[in-house]
Amino acid sequence: MNKFRLILLSAFFCLLGSQVFAHALWIETPSSGKVGQVQAVKVFYGEYAANERDSVSKWYSDVKEFTLWLVGPDQKKTQLSLNPGVNYFESKFTPDQNGAYTIMVSHEAKDLGGTTKYHFLSSANVTVGKSLPVVANNSNVLKLHLDDLTAAKLNKSLQVKAFLKDAAAKGKTVSVFSPNGWSKELTTDENGVAEFTPLWAGRYVVEVSDTDKTPGQHHGVDYKSTWKGATYSFEVK
Repeated sequence: MNKFRLILLSAFFCLLGSQVFAHALWIETPSSGKVGQVQAVKVFYGEYAANERDSVSKWYSDVKEFTLWLVGPDQKKTQLSLNPGVNYFESKFTPDQNGAYTIMVSHEAKDLGGTTKYHFLSSANVTVGKSLPVVANNSNVLKLHLDDLTAAKLNKSLQVKAFLKDAAAKGKTVSVFSPNGWSKELTTDENGVAEFTPLWAGRYVVEVSDTDKTPGQHHGVDYKSTWKGATYSFEVK
């Protein structure tokens, strides 16, 4: 019986791991804004490509307890308040100057998946005026970035850059999810760059992951590795 239970538990954790890996946090907000105009922000958890946005009550572990941060052109970091909806959290801010704004999440789930710790990261940029986003605004350990949001146009090649601990993340798989369910996997080059051409207008979500096999303790429980998954969301016009 004990052996049978062990098999069942192993199968459960494998299933749990596959579900968590398939899911991600992502941020939705218009890629451009105006000084003095309220900017709406929503945070979802689920599978963007499948148009699945999980009910907040079903979010994995304590992921719904994430913190949402805003970094403005002056490098000032502010925690944004959150209001829960049925399948998202919403927030807002009002730009007070032109420049690049970064919205970001970095949350380590309390519960392990087997012996793996899960670290969910997400970011989005908002351009106000003609200034371009600056990747230095994003302090997340794993992140994606577009140098120029205004260049995100239909049928025009885009370069997405991946960073791990502020260094170019080379040889990483970047998944691109389009607004109509189309997806593609790319591999970053020596400079952490993955390139693709958007064929549909609308919101795109790109994702990159990293697994660190350094063991440790999390909330008093031993783990053998840490999985980090980062998303970046932007609009193509």
